[in-house]
Amino acid sequence: MYQHHSALGLASSLKPVQPVTLIRPHAAQRAARFFAEKFPGRSIYAVKANPSPDLLRVLWDSGITHYDVASIAEVRLVAATLPGATLCFMHPVKAEEVIAEAYHEHGVRTFSLDSLEELDKITRATRDAEDLNLCVRLRVSSEHSKLSLAAKFGAEPSEIRELLIATRQASDALGICFHVGSQAMTPAAYSEAMERVRAAIVDAGVTVDIVDVGGGFPSSYPGMEPPPLEAYFAVIHRAFEDLPISYSAELWCEPGRALCAEYSSLIVRVEKRRGEELYINDGAYGALFDAAHIGWRFPVELLREDPSRARDMGFSFYGPTCDDMDKMAGPFMLPADVQAGDYIEIGMLGAYGCAMRTGFNGFGSMGSFEVEDEPMTSLYIELEQPKRSNVVTL
Repeated sequence: MYQHHSALGLASSLKPVQPVTLIRPHAAQRAARFFAEKFPGRSIYAVKANPSPDLLRVLWDSGITHYDVASIAEVRLVAATLPGATLCFMHPVKAEEVIAEAYHEHGVRTFSLDSLEELDKITRATRDAEDLNLCVRLRVSSEHSKLSLAAKFGAEPSEIRELLIATRQASDALGICFHVGSQAMTPAAYSEAMERVRAAIVDAGVTVDIVDVGGGFPSSYPGMEPPPLEAYFAVIHRAFEDLPISYSAELWCEPGRALCAEYSSLIVRVEKRRGEELYINDGAYGALFDAAHIGWRFPVELLREDPSRARDMGFSFYGPTCDDMDKMAGPFMLPADVQAGDYIEIGMLGAYGCAMRTGFNGFGSMGSFEVEDEPMTSLYIELEQPKRSNVVTL
């Protein structure tokens, strides 16, 4: 892994022709320690957000010992990378063969489900094992989140009672889980979902050993600046303490974005300017899938040794492929004098960015470089710390 002091220093010295991914292990370490120390329960990393083996090792070394895997490929990856990790298979719909491999070959004991059919698959595949942690997923609202996860998974209210009773009989530890959606912008998302959990427990009359509040913990993006994460933790803790559950019940969460968003950013080069449109060398088929397809706005910064004095204005981006849909509408705020040949850093791409990159149309990345400077925005840096410097250190 190449190392460099800063994004600006790297762009100035390397002058890359292709996009360059910057990684900041210290940022992921800080986020992992924050969750490990401050969340009032167990934090389980959602691997889909960024499956980089290097990141997995950083999180492990920083106190994250449990991993939410959603496919057999993720099971194999984490098992090979972190042999001591505990794997939780939290995808509610799985092939029976996959469940069998996860249980018998990789030691997976925790599975989620949202139907009696899935429960039957799990019991058959594990040969009626008696050491299962089975988490019934409830469908809850995503109204407080920027990306909904309310349509695809989750048991309906009319199904929950029967499903909880049956799962209680098949499990060593019974759990209830849910997902409020990605980038939840208020702690109320969790308090409202916990009311659904309360109602389900009361109606079914079962003893619950695990309450898993899922993911949805936010990061900071332009126009999406959430409350402090401690406010989310406090609301979740109060709601958990008020539930009619076992005195020894465990509280779990599944952060993905919140643990890895600050880990990576991207340096791109402007190849052409057409008015308020910038043609850059990465895009919708690369690390900027979310910017193109769901209009996600990422922080951007012009990387120049002599900082621009021009006012900021809004730009849209075109990626390098031949497709019109390879467009990121933004607006991305940059100095008005940006031009072809300039380099731009696009921040907060550690979550989902590099994980969704393709090789479509033959475009790719130059590789990854480790840098020492701070991410472009952070929920974890103390306010009194100095902001990023534009001084070049080569």
